[in-house]
Amino acid sequence: MSSISNITSEVEIDALGEIDILDSQLHDRFQDKFLIQPSLTRLLVSFQANKTRPIYRWYKYKEAFSASLVEFLVQKYQIIQGKILDPFTGSGTALFAASDLGIDVDGIELLPIGQHIINTKILLDTAFTIDDFERLKTWFNLQIWQQFESPVTLTELRITKGAYSEETKTAMEQYLGACYQENTKVQSVLIFTLLCVLESVSYTRKDGQYLRWDYRSGHGQSKKSFNKGEVLEFSKAITEKFNELVNDLEPPTQQLELFQSKKHHQGKINLHLGSCLEIMPHLSDSTYDAIITSPPYCNRYDYTRTYALELALLGSSEKELINLRQQMLSCTVENQPKNLLAINPAWELALNIANSQTLFQAILRYLDSQKSQGVLNNNGIPRMVRGYFYEMACVIQESFRILKPGAFLFMVNDNVRYAGISISVDMILSDFAEKLGFITENILVLPGDKGNSSQQMGNYGRAPLRKCVYIWKKQ
Repeated sequence: MSSISNITSEVEIDALGEIDILDSQLHDRFQDKFLIQPSLTRLLVSFQANKTRPIYRWYKYKEAFSASLVEFLVQKYQIIQGKILDPFTGSGTALFAASDLGIDVDGIELLPIGQHIINTKILLDTAFTIDDFERLKTWFNLQIWQQFESPVTLTELRITKGAYSEETKTAMEQYLGACYQENTKVQSVLIFTLLCVLESVSYTRKDGQYLRWDYRSGHGQSKKSFNKGEVLEFSKAITEKFNELVNDLEPPTQQLELFQSKKHHQGKINLHLGSCLEIMPHLSDSTYDAIITSPPYCNRYDYTRTYALELALLGSSEKELINLRQQMLSCTVENQPKNLLAINPAWELALNIANSQTLFQAILRYLDSQKSQGVLNNNGIPRMVRGYFYEMACVIQESFRILKPGAFLFMVNDNVRYAGISISVDMILSDFAEKLGFITENILVLPGDKGNSSQQMGNYGRAPLRKCVYIWKKQ
């Protein structure tokens, strides 16, 4: 038995040694492209910097980057006109920041929560009237929902049952019933305001791969009891959020000048609804002057679970949740392989490039061997990593095609670690990009590498993981 164990250990050591060598070789090739950028703090390359920004702060979309990052990149690389694309739009930070700079911008977003946030902000900026706005203020000043006697039953999913106290659930159902009596524009803003407070009035907290449940929920508990702190009372939370919205749109010194004072030089915003894998192949060649984006990371985060409260409120069914999860870029262990060539036969080029990337293929072999030995904490990890990189290769091929010559692609992404190996997402994707025709201008590295997950640190020790902004240029 010990001899079999020794052989397994030797094979594993050989596999790890091969990955280390290939990673070092790739690092030597890209070494002069890495640039530590002191101004790119984690605050800037995350939602944190949006917390104090009017309008951007309304909804806490944790996976977003900041408007300040978009402004930094546009200024540094002199993108002063034309059109920008964000194929993973999220809550729309790139869209609104670019538009505020006078640049036209297209976005692609799959999840209904992101779509509703973006469309409501566009509505407020382009179609909302003073009468609509006054109706909203009356609505909250009088707290109209509290007197409404025809509540609407709150949609729930299996994973959201028990998320609210009975008192909060009743108040939300009254709110929804009253909301649906208003015109569609006012409805949209009322629903948006509700989306903004769901987490704060619930027994849940978003925690990357799942919703974390407060001990007061009575929900299945983990080994360690979780206390999220204050759960806000509904009327207080919703009114405070609306007041924040009012203050951002209508500063005290400009009362009733909201609509007259709109910027006339704002760029146009166009949002495509769906997956970028389905939509990008239908975009025209050489259309965009830049792409600014942050795809989901290869980190097992399941947006359909962390945003389950919001998706339930917006009417997503159990079946729709499963479909959304599968349509997403493969970043969760539940994603099944996609038939990429059926979506676009031209992607054979991207898939062949991924097939020939030696570091990537060595990583896949190692993860498959770990799965066969039964030592992975989830057997879906190899499938997820495989799907993620093949799909990203296709996204990069489409990005090259739709960018104008000389245009930049800016991508925020994190390296990841599984089964003790650090996966250099930055270098593997940059290698794909170069083989597809891009030049790697720089890989901007945030100062102070982040550590891997607590579970990985417990098993394998702390290992720094680069968080970067890739700067690729179409030749």
